[in-house]
Amino acid sequence: MVSEQHSPERREITVRRAPRFVPFLALGVVAGFIAALFVAYGGDENASFTREATLGFFTMMFALPGLLLGALAALVLDWISVRKARRTMVESVDSAEPESREKPLA
Repeated sequence: MVSEQHSPERREITVRRAPRFVPFLALGVVAGFIAALFVAYGGDENASFTREATLGFFTMMFALPGLLLGALAALVLDWISVRKARRTMVESVDSAEPESREKPLA
C-alpha cells in the first residue's frame, strides 16, 4: 500500500477581534429611550400633551443621536482592533485522514 505524504499548505492570516455593530446600535437606541423616559416623566406634566406623547416625541429625538453614538463607538473600537491586529502563519489540515493518536494502555 502506497502512502502519499501531503505537505500542509501554509499561509499568513490576520487575526483580530472585531466588534459586532448591531449590539452597539441597539444599545445607543436603548440609551436614547432611557433618556427620553427621564425627560418625559421627570418634569412637570404639560396640560397640552400627555406624558406618552412627550415620551414618543423625545424617543424619536434621542434615539437617532443614540444610534449615531453607538455607531461611532463601534467604529472607534473597530479601528483600534485593526491597529492591534496580528499576522500569523496557519497550516491546512486534511480532515479526510483520521488522526493517529496513541491510546494509553490500561
